[in-house]
Amino acid sequence: LHLSAVKLAELHSDLKIQEKDELSWKKLKAEGLDEDGEKEAKLRRNLNVIMTKYGMNGRKDSQLVDTNYIKDGMESDTLDDPRLEKLWSKAKTSGKFSDEELDKLWREFKHHKEKIHEYNILLETVSRTEDIHKNVINPSEDNLVKEEILHSKHRELKDKLRSINQGFERLRKVSHQGYDTTSEFEEPRVIDLWDMAKSANFTEKELESFREELKHFEAKIEKHHHYQKQLEISHQKLKHVEETGDKDHLNRKKEKYAMLEEKTKELGYKVKKHLQDLSSRISQGLQHNEL
Repeated sequence: LHLSAVKLAELHSDLKIQEKDELSWKKLKAEGLDEDGEKEAKLRRNLNVIMTKYGMNGRKDSQLVDTNYIKDGMESDTLDDPRLEKLWSKAKTSGKFSDEELDKLWREFKHHKEKIHEYNILLETVSRTEDIHKNVINPSEDNLVKEEILHSKHRELKDKLRSINQGFERLRKVSHQGYDTTSEFEEPRVIDLWDMAKSANFTEKELESFREELKHFEAKIEKHHHYQKQLEISHQKLKHVEETGDKDHLNRKKEKYAMLEEKTKELGYKVKKHLQDLSSRISQGLQHNEL
């Protein structure tokens, strides 16, 4: 796959979550609680996203950005969207960002690209489901269930599109004006969650509680970023020592690398599981607004 050390750790975390979700689904299916097949369809969709994200679906052009900050820098990546490329170019040459802020802004652009990619996968899934539904000659109770599944997917598409539009507006504003020093959150995923939470059907007390939880979540993400960077540095040092042939030094570097890799995987899993839970809560609040 030619993935960096960080991307391999992320793949491990994604597959661990997928495995846990599939085990939960098998229990539900055994109890007859997924009769409409919606949870199974979502699992397949999630697996498709993972395979596409890491270039495992057999298509050479499908792999999402694989940034190696230390080795390649940011210039090796493309955003695959002229509007995003234009904004990024403007931000880089504006002189309004420090190196650290540019690094943070690049993470926001990457995150936005991934959101668009996931939206397109879901849109393709919905389109295929609609085509199958239209070709059914005899309506039945089963088809009514499938129609409700389609409505659910359309709501999910609407939520994702809302998030994409909000995210683009934020990128446009930040690229032109620079970062607001009074901004409450810095991590792209947390900013997305907070913007959506403010639109959901939460009471003031619930919103305040959610805000505090997001602060803890952001701290967890920053810790994960720290270990990701340390893992990349360790990987580069390990490759260098391998070339020198110093066995004792190599063994010490291997031990440190293994420790950092395990910690990065563990934190990655916790971050993604927490994100999944937070997103689910917000989605329920947004759907309640539409009822």
